[in-house]
This record gives sequence, structure tokens and C-alpha cells, in this order.
Amino acid sequence: MPARRGARCYFSLRSPYSWLAHRELHDRYPDVAAAVEWRPFFEPDPISERMLTELGGSFPYAAMTRAKHLYVLQDVGRIAKARGIALRWPVDRAPVWEVPHLAYLVALSEGRGPAYIAAAYRARWEEGRDICDRGVVAEIAAEIGLDPELTAGASDDPALRRAGARLLLDIDEDGVFGVPFFVQGYSRFWGLDRLADFAAHLRARTPPATALPEAVPAAVGLGDRRTDDGHAGGCG
Repeated sequence: MPARRGARCYFSLRSPYSWLAHRELHDRYPDVAAAVEWRPFFEPDPISERMLTELGGSFPYAAMTRAKHLYVLQDVGRIAKARGIALRWPVDRAPVWEVPHLAYLVALSEGRGPAYIAAAYRARWEEGRDICDRGVVAEIAAEIGLDPELTAGASDDPALRRAGARLLLDIDEDGVFGVPFFVQGYSRFWGLDRLADFAAHLRARTPPATALPEAVPAAVGLGDRRTDDGHAGGCG
């Protein structure tokens, strides 16, 4: 697999573990959160899957079993309670994950990428809203100063679809099989329970002249479907 330049955090707005990792990064390791490139991880719909296949890639994903789903509900609830985080489980109705994740590309192009991720996570995991609903995405966009129509309609834009397919190809080439997933050089870290290790790894490789500060105390495709999409610290 290639060693792309720069540290990357693969996130999914769908994943509760990715949401928790986002919060922990910003609460405990804000320097790391600012240093990484945030890259969306989303299950492709038929259009994106076809485009990815044409690029020579595939998306690793395995549907979660009922037993694992029940475990994740319990585990995430337990983690959120321990950290004093309000959690509201969303209900997904015919989700198309390109809707919220390609909207992120619009936000990124306008310099509002971090604000969009935070607002979308808040809407989904703290307010229980359906972020695959274009009306919800439009409201998130308006909240952070983006064009609601353009942002909510991102998945209809051919150029953004192509950009999304290239991101899916990077997921394949980077060996990402679930989220949160952290990459630096040839080193990979998967799951919420590897976040501290990734932060330490990245800091150890930061030049002394720009050394990152100590952690802030916590305030708190489809292809062969070979991939496990959830465990106690990572969920795809």
C-alpha cells in the first residue's frame, strides 16, 4: 500500500465510534485534530460503486450482524455515559451516505470542513436527526454559513461524484477497513481505542522546532465484502 504524505483521519458520519473519536481528538489532542487531513469514509451507492470499479478499486464492507448491532448499542451507550456525553440514537430511513459525505466536500472547498463535520456529528448523534435527509443537510449548511441548496445537493454534482469516487479509491489503497482509521506513512491505527497511540505516534514524528504540545486533559467495493465493520473501538 502507498505511503501518502501527511497524516490522515478517515471518518464516517454514520459511525458512533468515529463520532466519539472526533470528540476525543478535539478535547484531548486538539493539535493532532488540526494536523491531520480529515477524509470521509462512506458506503457507496450503486453510482459510486460503479465509478469506483471503473477506477480499479473496491470498497471493503461487511454488514453488521444483529448480535454485533446490539453490542454496539450497548457499548456506545456505555462509553457516552462514562464521558458525560448526551447521546440520541438516529433512525436512518433509506440512507444514501453520499448526501452528507459529499456535502463535506462542499464545506471543505469553502474552508468550513471542520465546522461541517462537527455540526453533522452533533445533528446525528446528539440530536438524533437523519443526516441523509437533504433538508437536514441544508439546515446544517445554513447554520455554518454555506449555501444550503448547493450543499444539500452535492451528491447530484458530477464533479463531486468523481471526487467522491477518488476518495473511495484512496480508502481502498490505504487499506482502510473501518472507522475511525488513522494513517501516517506506513503506520495504521484502527478504532477509538487506538487514538492515543496514533496521537503519540504522530507527535513523535513532528520536527522539534514545531513540536506538538502535551494532551489537554479530557473534558470528558463492496468487492468481496471481506471486512468486519464494528468492534469495541471501531465501526465502519
